[in-house]
Amino acid sequence: MKKIVVLILALTLGYGVSYSQDKETKPEKKKDRPVTEMFSSGILIDEQTSVIPRHKTLEFQIQHRFGLIKDNGISDLFGIYAPSANTRIGLNYSILDNLMVGYGITRKNMYSDFQVKWAFLRQTRKNTIPLTLTIFANVVIDGRSKDKFNTVTADSAFKFSNRFSYFTQLIIGRKFNDWFSLELTASFSHYNSVVAEEPNVKGYEHDVVGFGGHMRFKFSPQSAVLIMYTKPVFIGSMAENYEVMNTWYANFGIAYEVATASHTFQIFFTTANGIIPQDTYMYNTSDWTKGEFRFGFNITRLWEF
Repeated sequence: MKKIVVLILALTLGYGVSYSQDKETKPEKKKDRPVTEMFSSGILIDEQTSVIPRHKTLEFQIQHRFGLIKDNGISDLFGIYAPSANTRIGLNYSILDNLMVGYGITRKNMYSDFQVKWAFLRQTRKNTIPLTLTIFANVVIDGRSKDKFNTVTADSAFKFSNRFSYFTQLIIGRKFNDWFSLELTASFSHYNSVVAEEPNVKGYEHDVVGFGGHMRFKFSPQSAVLIMYTKPVFIGSMAENYEVMNTWYANFGIAYEVATASHTFQIFFTTANGIIPQDTYMYNTSDWTKGEFRFGFNITRLWEF
């Protein structure tokens, strides 16, 4: 009996030692996690980035555009005191690490925007997934007085739905290394109501497709140079009017950014006066090739709960 007990103990101890050695020689594989800091902020000059703060984070945004620098020169301090200045204030909340919702209000047209951003595919550190794919969308309500909509449609009867516009954008991004990140975008904008001198003959279009991209060149732990370019694309087969009133000007901007863990500050030159994206694509009347730029800045602040 003693021999049987000794044999059982020997087998048990031997298996334990063997199992322990196997665990030491075969370490568990580490999970390939998403890259960090592709960009420092969820906004880049006038555009969205794929950045979504970690879940349970509240983000406060201030976006400001001054008037055109070249219009009045020193008389309005190169646009800083121009009456055409525009401001947006917004709040975003991250429900998940890859899902954010938000609300903002803009001085121009008293736009109220309700937005959502979802990063449904995220680049990983070992390049198991090489790209980040993000969808951004909003619904915007024009808050101006009712009389501003009297001539915007063939139907003279005002409807609350006349105030609505919509924007959807796909953002494709990649962080190539610690100092360079790139994103390309494709978007679609729609306004329920637009100004028309003669409906379906001469007027603004309800819809526009847009393409663009932005880059970050990071040259220190907290500082970077940002470049943005977007272009509305007129597609003749989509046109509703024989004479289109839209200017279809591109929007170009270059910025200096300073970022910490909870704050981001961007100061820049940009072309468009609009801040919400559909307004920038549909109604930009400034031409950057003619030097029509304005100063602007963005500030973001994060709180984790």
